[in-house]
Amino acid sequence: MSAYWLERAWTGTGPVRDGLLVEVRDGVFTGVAEAPPGGADRVPGLTIPGLANCHSHAFHRALRGRTQRERGTFWTWREQMYAVAERLDPDSYLRLARAVYREMVAVGITSVGEFHYLHHGPDGTPYDDPNAMSHALVEAAREAGLRIALLDTCYLAAGIGQRPAGVQARFSDGTAQAWATRRGVTGSRETPGSGCTSDPSVVHGAAIHSIRAVPRDQLGEVVAWADAHQAPLHVHLSEQVAENTQCLEAYGATPTQVLSEAGALGPRTSAVHATHLTDGDVALLGGTGTRACFCPTTERDLGDGIGPSRRLHDAGAPLTLGSDSHAVIDPFEEMRAVELDERLASQRRGHWSAAELLRAATVDGHRSLGFEGAGRIEVGARADLVTLDTTTPRTAGTGADEGTAVFAATGADVVRVLRDGVDVTPDRRAVGEELDRVVRSLWEAP
Repeated sequence: MSAYWLERAWTGTGPVRDGLLVEVRDGVFTGVAEAPPGGADRVPGLTIPGLANCHSHAFHRALRGRTQRERGTFWTWREQMYAVAERLDPDSYLRLARAVYREMVAVGITSVGEFHYLHHGPDGTPYDDPNAMSHALVEAAREAGLRIALLDTCYLAAGIGQRPAGVQARFSDGTAQAWATRRGVTGSRETPGSGCTSDPSVVHGAAIHSIRAVPRDQLGEVVAWADAHQAPLHVHLSEQVAENTQCLEAYGATPTQVLSEAGALGPRTSAVHATHLTDGDVALLGGTGTRACFCPTTERDLGDGIGPSRRLHDAGAPLTLGSDSHAVIDPFEEMRAVELDERLASQRRGHWSAAELLRAATVDGHRSLGFEGAGRIEVGARADLVTLDTTTPRTAGTGADEGTAVFAATGADVVRVLRDGVDVTPDRRAVGEELDRVVRSLWEAP
């Protein structure tokens, strides 16, 4: 058993508490009470539950600082992203993802949802192990000390009615049935055909890339797989106005309506971005309890727009957060950006409380990835602790409370990370050196 005395702690419910003694055994909290420290490990600062990054494309991290140099749109950015996708194989993807995941752990992230569609070899031919790229991601997370929900993505088309072209051949299994078959291939190091695995740090989920990339008549196969395995189901939704226009022209319905007709909405589903929605879309998402995963730093980097986060929440769609393209990996910035973006859109303040945003980044986020026991500091929960230094130039004098975490802190203020009771705090300098080495080698490769 291990014991920690937390100087200040936000447990996931109620106000910040002083002098919280927590006991950990076998990766879960067995005791949580206000008590003297005794012989416990003293932890100064503000401690919160582990954070969930609910939407990640690990290989996009190689684009940081490069795609921002010129003008353009989401669509021009996408061509640069494809250039990175062309360069990766299972070995290089393992190295890149491991470095990216270590960067996540350094800022307090203990679970990641990896929206994974880079499946096959450069010409679209499956590897000898058809899930080799998936295994690289799972291994990268293990080595970084991070839980992973591998959201294996069905991606079949370049656009509605368009065949995959160029590097997109790496993404496509041809049909949704072939996608589901690959997921159940035997003899793999993991068992892709299962929402839950023997490894409690891995969840196998599913994803529909978008209405653009999965034909209407193929959606049901993916939904059926997720339902059969009670697995998380994620989908890019209405990130771009052009997506809505194409969907309306092809199907006479919005992307949200198409997903609803396919039975894809519900509490296990996360609609990523959900930026350009009609009132009817908001009602459908909220009425089904579908989660809305916002990625503010990516959405502003790509010029996507500002989604209706508060309206979705009030309609019944819980908020979660992700770093998506990794233009920034900082869950504290994602949290406050939701509120600050709402202020820009509405010209008024006070849409989200700090506690609400922390809940989105912790317990609601972990649940959306299938990690039900994470995100709170309470008896029986998974023992994740993230400690912030409350004496830095950013955090000093801010109250050492929920507001400090959401509206003052950055990932640079994280000084300690425990995941399932294990200290996984990485050395920041080593993380930076690894990222520099791996990203440079990727771009310099012939």
